[in-house]
Amino acid sequence: MQIPEGKKIYFASDNHLGAPSAEASRPREKKFVAWLDTIKHDAAAIFLLGDLFDFWFEYKTVVPKGFTRTLGKLAEISDSGIPIYYFVGNHDLWMHGYFEEELSIPVYHKPQEFTFNEKVFFIGHGDGLGPGDKGYKRMKKVFISPFFKWIFKWGHPDIGMRIAQYLSVKNKLISGEDDATFLGEDKEWLVQYSKRKLESKHRDYFVFGHRHLPLEIQLNDTSKYINLGDWITYYTYGVFDGETFELKTFEF
Repeated sequence: MQIPEGKKIYFASDNHLGAPSAEASRPREKKFVAWLDTIKHDAAAIFLLGDLFDFWFEYKTVVPKGFTRTLGKLAEISDSGIPIYYFVGNHDLWMHGYFEEELSIPVYHKPQEFTFNEKVFFIGHGDGLGPGDKGYKRMKKVFISPFFKWIFKWGHPDIGMRIAQYLSVKNKLISGEDDATFLGEDKEWLVQYSKRKLESKHRDYFVFGHRHLPLEIQLNDTSKYINLGDWITYYTYGVFDGETFELKTFEF
């Protein structure tokens, strides 16, 4: 993609709408929608890197209640011709068609590579990548298994949603509560993952969410690791103007 003059690429991650409750997260949702309104005037594309919701499961004919403001705004922006790309996170693994069919937003379950103005971006949510995190990796295999999804969808949605929301907030392997502090460059799994990827191919930027920390780490002279932070504590987002990438904070 060649970014048109005066346009920018925007990135955001980890809103966790619905946590710890729908009422408590509504001010954060309104702030996020206000940000979308702000950027839609010069956005060439928008990348949402997962965990927009604290829990999301698509039954055959049912989707979670709520998030009307966010879904409506995403539909408006998508309908206006601005492409939006969504990467599932560890809280919304179970996306299977709703965003594509209702919002015309492609959904990715694995990291993808994009090129903007000759700059190569490696983009994903970030969960389960790199060394370590073995407990979550085992749990993720269960969550994405067809058998688990088949069992879960046969329960009544009201019961399933209540159980899932409780686990989403309380289970540290899912919520990442212990993962919200900087571990040091040598212990940051996504930094190590990015360095390994550089051994086989050059990328200018590795952009992830998941860690809930706004981070910018220089991997070598020409490559940088970016973590977008979150919309719970930091309200940070990324913007690429065709030449440079910046992390910014949305003030509302």
